[in-house]
Amino acid sequence: MAPWALLSPGVLVRTGHTVLTWGITLVLFLHDTALRQWEEQGELLPPLTFLLLVLGSLLLYLAVSLMDPGYVNVQPQPQEEAKEEQTAMVPQAIPLRRCRYCLVLPLRARHCRECRRCVRRYDHHCPWMENCVGERNHPLFVAYLALQLVVLLWGLYLAWSGLHFFQPWGLWLRSSGLLFATFLLLSFFSLGASLLLASHLYLVASNTTTWEFISSHRIAYLRQRTSNPFDRGLTRNLAHFFCGWPSGSWETLWAEGEDEEEEGRSQAV
Repeated sequence: MAPWALLSPGVLVRTGHTVLTWGITLVLFLHDTALRQWEEQGELLPPLTFLLLVLGSLLLYLAVSLMDPGYVNVQPQPQEEAKEEQTAMVPQAIPLRRCRYCLVLPLRARHCRECRRCVRRYDHHCPWMENCVGERNHPLFVAYLALQLVVLLWGLYLAWSGLHFFQPWGLWLRSSGLLFATFLLLSFFSLGASLLLASHLYLVASNTTTWEFISSHRIAYLRQRTSNPFDRGLTRNLAHFFCGWPSGSWETLWAEGEDEEEEGRSQAV
């Protein structure tokens, strides 16, 4: 590997996240927070649990940021396979989408300019992870947000437990200034993680993506529909997102929604 590869945006972002995570954890352990009080009292379970949660959130972050988000295979296929793939998009009403870089786009895929690849069930490109969130890593991304929020809220409580405001201002600033800055940083991150988790849970519950939610008026397969063609109810949406059940292509779901809309229009007439 070339030395300058170590200065790539992905390496810098992931290194920064790792250093920041353990740096904040170290600040919480070095100051007079509830963590130190538990240690002095011989209660090692809460500090160990907190460390394991921090480690788990960091491992989930690295997994989501390093894994394939669902890149569309652009390798040349045998002629027979290419025909089968195109005919799998059975409903003729679905507009054929093409990418200038990756040729035919599957339904719900989008080309990411940062990754320079087309991603299946594209949600968004996350600059904090320097990776796309797509069909393969979106469930892990939601799990990461949930675990990260738990760690942030616990860290927020720990930081607050070490802030004692009865000292003179100058002495307090020298002894607790770094901890107070950590508290403000954790507050900012907690707010951001809460909003992200809430928005993604809503998107998952309705079987849509950030890109589709924001740009539905510009997406051909959504612009011609009055409702979300992929929404199959809360239970089935959650089961499909987290467990891959029931299985089936997006083209099939889109066609089923089209048939249901036509039946509704015919009954109304």
